[in-house]
Amino acid sequence: MKNALISYDHEGTALEGYLAWDESRTGKRPGVLVVHEWMGIGDHERRSCDRLAEAGYLAFAADIFGKDHRPQTMEQAAANANEYRAGDRALLRARVRAGFDALRAEASCDPTRIAAMGFCFGGTTILELARSGADLRGVVSFHGGLATATPARAGVLKAKVLALHGAEDPFVPESDVAAFEQEMRAAHADWQLFKYGGAVHSFTNEGAGDDPSRGFAYNPLAAARSWQAMLSFLIEIFA
Repeated sequence: MKNALISYDHEGTALEGYLAWDESRTGKRPGVLVVHEWMGIGDHERRSCDRLAEAGYLAFAADIFGKDHRPQTMEQAAANANEYRAGDRALLRARVRAGFDALRAEASCDPTRIAAMGFCFGGTTILELARSGADLRGVVSFHGGLATATPARAGVLKAKVLALHGAEDPFVPESDVAAFEQEMRAAHADWQLFKYGGAVHSFTNEGAGDDPSRGFAYNPLAAARSWQAMLSFLIEIFA
């Protein structure tokens, strides 16, 4: 297994992503774009890329915030995320598109077979990428925000959609879930929504702790089930 830091930019902002691949495989392979939680690229994202590489994919963790803009506290992370999530969704789409283009430019990436996945803030981000009409086979949101001011439209949305959601997530209200379902229907999307009972926000991240009363916590069973659901989805869309 190999990995490397990849420098790229978006309109003058320096970005740095994490690329992982299996060196023993030859030829082009499907690419999977991975988008980070609100703390930026960390162990969780790098480990996810490594696991995807072991499964045979070229995995690239994109940088949304910038190489020189790494949040150090939860407060800074919240401010960063809200700048994109609640403020400038157009910038969010453009920044993740830069990561998508960087992955697609890799020599070993099959540009006709690319998917995107993201955690929390990253789940929100990859859904926005899909809504923008990016040429993706599919997207997978892990405990991501589902609300948007610019819903997917029929004929624009190309990607198949898999949303993996903690049924007890207090940060994604049922009204957002219902609106997402209606959005997918109206866009004539090929979509799936899995709800994991007992799981709250950040259920895939071991660093989230084990106290669900805070609204976010690691849930090993939901983490394992959702990862397997994602792998099955990738096999389907890349067949």
